[in-house]
Amino acid sequence: MTLFERTKETASNRGLSIQQVAKKAGLGINSIYRWKERNPTTSNIKAVADVLGVSVDYLLGNTDEMHSNKRDDNVPIDLDKALSEEGMAMFDGQPLSDEYKKALLAMLKTMKGND
Repeated sequence: MTLFERTKETASNRGLSIQQVAKKAGLGINSIYRWKERNPTTSNIKAVADVLGVSVDYLLGNTDEMHSNKRDDNVPIDLDKALSEEGMAMFDGQPLSDEYKKALLAMLKTMKGND
């Protein structure tokens, strides 16, 4: 599987189009399509891997392990930031829609006020 094919498949599994991934990665809207004919820069691959939540090695086909080994599972995640900012939040292997993220954030804020 090529870099483009793996990127496209991963994006599709995340509910994203190639153009959405490119936009979120700060790339030109059709730049990932050009990966079919020429090699992208390392920084562009890294940006796309970050958007998709996978390692660069996974996109390059060097491993079938989607996630980077560099992640420290003991680092806390700021849910307020994760749910407020544009980006990918997932549950049960599926991306959460913006509506769900907003609803979760509202529920957490309500619960905090009931302490």
